[in-house]
Amino acid sequence: MPVIDLSATIASSFEGSPEYQRVDISYHDHARGAAQIQTMFKIPPDLLRNGEGWATETITYLNTHTTTHVDAPWHYNSRIGGRRAQTIDELPLEWFFSDGIVLDMTSKRDGDAVTEEDLRRELARIGYTLKTLDIVLIRTGRDRYLNDWDYIYRGCGVTAEATRWLFEQGIRVTGIDAWSWDRPLNIQAEEAIAKQRRGIFWEAHQAGLPYCHMERLVNLDRLPPFGFKIACFPLKIKGGSAGPARVAAILPE
Repeated sequence: MPVIDLSATIASSFEGSPEYQRVDISYHDHARGAAQIQTMFKIPPDLLRNGEGWATETITYLNTHTTTHVDAPWHYNSRIGGRRAQTIDELPLEWFFSDGIVLDMTSKRDGDAVTEEDLRRELARIGYTLKTLDIVLIRTGRDRYLNDWDYIYRGCGVTAEATRWLFEQGIRVTGIDAWSWDRPLNIQAEEAIAKQRRGIFWEAHQAGLPYCHMERLVNLDRLPPFGFKIACFPLKIKGGSAGPARVAAILPE
């Protein structure tokens, strides 16, 4: 069956990358592996195939939110619904393998809001009714800016109202092919300061819901609106606010 990769590649970032985008990976070749084997087990390289040992890599810097990832409720607030918010290792695996739906919001400009009405209208257009544990993906087309310095400022964002509506339909995992599920944070910050009001900045993250969303997805343009499965299991990080994930869409033959 066709499988489409929806995850960005984890690679060392360009020199001077800001901390929120930074990834550092050290690569250790087969010669270094052979030297390690000789030190550990006294086996000289001439007893190894082609004189080579193991190749390994060390990730020296990787924020759990830097690449394609799943945000846990703990990321949004310490308490949600009167209880301690769940960390990424505490979430049920059933949430992360289910039917996928893509809602096309590519007509939205940077900074636009994706409202409940937008979601309802797009679901009506594609002829789909949400069911419990569907995984809803918002396609903005901003994955084409993934490696650009201004990626953080690109994209529309889902409102708190729309996020609550999805939760009421039984949705527990959502995703977007942009830097954030919310509108660009610089725009939200300007509005929050101008209006001096809580609930504008990071509104969808802090909607008070025990749900997860994926950020920094890619290739949503290669998917049909529905009729496929999504696998998006996050790394099981103790107490983590998020987990990097290899997200894939599994299409029928």
